[in-house]
Amino acid sequence: MRPTTALLSLVLLAGSACTHGTSTQQGTPATPSSTDLAERAHELARRVIIVDGHIDVPYRLKAKAGPDGEPTEDISQRTTEGDFDFPRAVEGGLDVPFMSIYIPAEYQEKGGARALADSLIDMVEKIARKSPEKFAMAYSVEEARRNSQEGRVSFALGIENGAAIEDKLENVAHFQRRGVRYITLTHSKDNLLSDASFNTGKRTWNGLSPFGKQVVAEMNRVGIMVDVSHLSDDAIRQAVETSQVPVIASHSSCRHFTPGFERNISDELIRAVAAKGGVVMINFGSAFLTQAANAYQEQFHKDITTFATTRGLKQDSPELKAFVESYLREHPAPLAKVEDVADHIDHVVKLVGIEHVGLGSDFDGVGPTLPIGLEDVSKYPNLFRVLLERGYSEADIEKIASGNVFRVWRQVEAHAASR
Repeated sequence: MRPTTALLSLVLLAGSACTHGTSTQQGTPATPSSTDLAERAHELARRVIIVDGHIDVPYRLKAKAGPDGEPTEDISQRTTEGDFDFPRAVEGGLDVPFMSIYIPAEYQEKGGARALADSLIDMVEKIARKSPEKFAMAYSVEEARRNSQEGRVSFALGIENGAAIEDKLENVAHFQRRGVRYITLTHSKDNLLSDASFNTGKRTWNGLSPFGKQVVAEMNRVGIMVDVSHLSDDAIRQAVETSQVPVIASHSSCRHFTPGFERNISDELIRAVAAKGGVVMINFGSAFLTQAANAYQEQFHKDITTFATTRGLKQDSPELKAFVESYLREHPAPLAKVEDVADHIDHVVKLVGIEHVGLGSDFDGVGPTLPIGLEDVSKYPNLFRVLLERGYSEADIEKIASGNVFRVWRQVEAHAASR
């Protein structure tokens, strides 16, 4: 998720319901010490492949590029900004970050969405070429596994906002050739393909558009996973029904914990995604995880919008930026904890089983709202520790970390190959 409104982007500029064990193991093992579990979690993170369904590095680098358009940060080295770089990825055991090729909704009206997507893909490929000992592109599960064995972090590609397809069905195959392996059908506004979850009350298509259904079929044909994050409920339902293969939600959490927040997925739709064999990949943003953080975000939007509207201020106004900074100092956001992410995983497992949940952090996309204990890509072992404490087996955690999304990725590839 990139910021859902212009105002939320100013935040970026400025700065427990389920506790039962869900393991597939039998019996009750002796309780190890917290130190033992922490060490075991770190070892497990090094040993298993970790896939993160959504990391917003490319657009963040573009937004802060120099006059020549080149990134001003080198993510092959440790950086002081952002949530991702190579050293921290190694520390956290991250193997396969899906790099989000994010297309802001404004490109749906002004044009240039495909060109922007191509330029962001070019950027990711260039980063990989410049540090071949650290990074490599991954266009298949097998390539991702091989890169991991060689000690390299794989860049997989997912387009966030199907506006990049514009109005040309042939662009689906174009992006498949460019290495894109999932497409989120829309983002913060309805587009030519689908209604968006954030457009509450406005439904252009009452789900997917006729063209959107064609795009889903074409994604099935060429081997691109259908991503239902950001879609309205009806659009998710129709995407699941239309697709001949499992779908993913690359960075969404459970609405059970945030009633009324449609960006998260309802229990009914979690069941629908799972019934098709799909995977819900849990978002780490605090507003996705707890009701308190979600309510704070809603109030923040109202207060900042009122301030800007009554004074006729634009997003880049120094006065508005100063107000946001002051607001955040005086009203600090309530942050979720790593245990809250585990609660969402527990919830999916209870509903539909261990085979249908994964990780989709939204690092570099949710700004300073990440949970305590999951502040950047070095922290996955903290989540593994909590899962071990709750009785998950190492085999369970490997499914959550990569096995489930790898299964869907392979099924999509196999379906395309059989056509």
